Amino acid sequence: MIGQEPHHIRIDAAAVAGNGGRGRVFLVPGSLARAEAIAERFEDRRVFPSPRRLDVHTGRYTRGGRSVDVGACPTGMGCPSVGIVVAELCALGVRRLVRVGSAGSLQPGVIGSGDLVIATGAVRDEASSDAFASRDVPALAHPDWVLALRRAALDRGVGSRTFEGLVHTKDSLYGREFATGPRAVQNRAYMDELRALSVLATEMESSHLFMLAQAAVRRPTPLLADPDPAEIKAGTVLAVIGDEGSFAAAAEARAAEELAIDVALDAALALLEIERQRCGEMD
Repeated sequence: MIGQEPHHIRIDAAAVAGNGGRGRVFLVPGSLARAEAIAERFEDRRVFPSPRRLDVHTGRYTRGGRSVDVGACPTGMGCPSVGIVVAELCALGVRRLVRVGSAGSLQPGVIGSGDLVIATGAVRDEASSDAFASRDVPALAHPDWVLALRRAALDRGVGSRTFEGLVHTKDSLYGREFATGPRAVQNRAYMDELRALSVLATEMESSHLFMLAQAAVRRPTPLLADPDPAEIKAGTVLAVIGDEGSFAAAAEARAAEELAIDVALDAALALLEIERQRCGEMD
C-alpha cells in the first residue's frame, strides 16, 4: 500500500516524489559501496541512514543541460533482500527502478571483464519470485528501460562493449556458478546449458526485481498513452567483472562498475524523455 511505513529503510513518501509527478528514478545496486559511488554524482544530496545500513540517498543528476530527480539504495546480496528493499520503496511510491549490478560472463571470448550487459529478461533460477508467480511466467525487464539503457550506452560511446539479452539469476554463487559441493556435476551441466542458449551473464538479483515490477497491479495501456500511475518499470545494467575462470582485477572491476553507474544515470534521463515524448510533453 502506498504510504505504508517501511521497516528496513528510513524514508517517507515525500522524499521519493519528483520528476513532475512521476517520482524519483531509483538506482538499486546490491553493494553499499556502489550506492555511495552513485550518490557521489548527485546534486543536492540527502542521506537517510538506516540501522541496517540500507541508507537511502536522494538528489538530482544533471548532464548536458538535462536533469532528473534520482535516488539510490543498496539492496544487499540476493533476491530475498531485494524483495524487502524494493517492496518498501514501491510501497512509498517509487515506480522507476534500475539495478546497477555486477556479473560473471557466460560467453567468454565474446563478453569479457569490463564490458556491460543490459538485461532484457532473466532466468528465474531462484526461489524468491515463486511467491509472486509460477515458473511459467518469464521475468522481463521493462522495454522502456532497455531502450533507455541502450541509448545511454551508445551516447557514452561504449556500444561496442555493451551487450543486450538474457541474464541468469541464481541463489547460490559457489554452488550453482562455481560448482562447489556434491551437486557439482549437475550444476556444471546446468550452466553449460545456459551458455549454449546464449544467456549472456550470471548474477543474483534481476529476476526477482523484474517479477516484483510485473506483479504490481496495472492496466494495459496503448503505446501512446500516459502509463498507469501504478505501473512499476524495472531494468538492469551489469558490469562484467569475471567469468567461470576468475574474477577481474580490482581496478578493472571498479572501472566497469563506474561505467555501469554512468550509463544507468544517463538512462534515467533518457527514460523520462521517452515517457514525455510519448505523451507529447516535449517537442
